[in-house]
Amino acid sequence: MPNDEETEIRLDARNAEERRTLWWVLGINFTQVLVAGAVGVLADSTGLLGAALDNLGDAAVYAVSIYAVGRTVVAKARAANLSGILLNLVALGLLVEIFRRFFAAAEPIGLAMIVTALVNAATNLLVLRLLRAHRAHGVHLKASWIFTTNDMVVNVGIVLSGVLVMLLKSPIPDLLIGIVVVGIVFKGGWEILGDAREAREAAGRDPKEGK
Repeated sequence: MPNDEETEIRLDARNAEERRTLWWVLGINFTQVLVAGAVGVLADSTGLLGAALDNLGDAAVYAVSIYAVGRTVVAKARAANLSGILLNLVALGLLVEIFRRFFAAAEPIGLAMIVTALVNAATNLLVLRLLRAHRAHGVHLKASWIFTTNDMVVNVGIVLSGVLVMLLKSPIPDLLIGIVVVGIVFKGGWEILGDAREAREAAGRDPKEGK
């Protein structure tokens, strides 16, 4: 029979609200993966493919965060730790793709990059609005906030590189933004891993934090 504390966690209205919010942002991110990925292939853009991979990593993080809602601090820290590992793996995959496209002499379409990145940025603003009220409710939700703010920076970079691709008639700006995306993704992954480690250490010092 569950104790009173477990019942309170399960019936916490905020947890239900967090879960509903995370389902919304998970759906938004899957849509971004499909759109950015499809346009990235058609437009031959490393930047857009990077954005799609980044959004795929985000979607995995949101799925893990849904699992963590209403669970202990230690469980949330483990979920955040998995999120950080996934993000770093995505960054490695993108780095491999950048090198492949560099030697394949890709020819990205600048206008497609700009339009898609602007649409992605608009949806990221919606995600940030949804997450804003919840980002202090646990390390798993802070991880979600970090992912989405990273996405905003990535999309601004893609817009700028799309402009340069059109002006310079060169794929180099697109490849460079891909490298920047890798750096941003790695940075976010290490931040999340650091937050998860701090949360586990805090739970170890205070047993009540792990409940």
